[in-house]
Amino acid sequence: MSRIREAFTNGKAFIPFITCGDPDLETTKRIVEAAAANGADLIELGIPFSDPTAEGPVIQGANLRALTGGATTDKIFDLVGQIRQNVTIPMVFMTYANVVYSYGAERFCQRAHAVGIDGLILPDVPFEEKSDFDRACQDNDLDLISMIAPTSENRIAMIAREASGFIYLVSSLGVTGVRSTITTDIGAMVKIVRENTDVPCAVGFGISTPEQAAKMAQASDGAIVGSAIIRIIEQYGKDAPEHVGAYIRQMKDALRDLR
Repeated sequence: MSRIREAFTNGKAFIPFITCGDPDLETTKRIVEAAAANGADLIELGIPFSDPTAEGPVIQGANLRALTGGATTDKIFDLVGQIRQNVTIPMVFMTYANVVYSYGAERFCQRAHAVGIDGLILPDVPFEEKSDFDRACQDNDLDLISMIAPTSENRIAMIAREASGFIYLVSSLGVTGVRSTITTDIGAMVKIVRENTDVPCAVGFGISTPEQAAKMAQASDGAIVGSAIIRIIEQYGKDAPEHVGAYIRQMKDALRDLR
């Protein structure tokens, strides 16, 4: 069993997203450590990119702050190596195809595996165009995480059958960001996934409250939160780790009693 799959073996998983380098790399390290200490089951680490097409204004802002502050892919690899000295839970990179392609897919995946990354999410790579990245991931023991959106419809079964690690279910159309309500029929998407694979699935995009997290995790295997955490980091800057930790503890508590 992959380390990512193991993150889903003790009840519903809580998965925070953190942009590396926002506000700086040292603070990112402390935030990740606080997330792990407060109940995160798996952590998505964003490698900043100048044109993050799937992201709303909150995470776009984090990307800009990180890049302006000098965050680079190489520095982030070094950062993960440092984090791995204290953090044992699975971690995956979330970034864009151009970041991996310009680095060299094979070289990127080799380095990611070497520093302790478990998987890769590329939101701008359609299922039909994933082969080159998938091959590099498989060669280096990384799971290429598949995304399924409300518009996937008759492609859901096909995507699910080839999925590895976990499946990222996109709760809403459009870009990332906090939403007051989530109306997508997640249960219907999960049903098709379950009919085609035993790979766990977690729901992201728009979740910000414990109630939303519980509702989405009740219908799936876990909840993913990004923009709400990035807002806390934007608000508190270098003092963010303890505030992010408290938020994650609250969110994880909401999932503990679900089956």
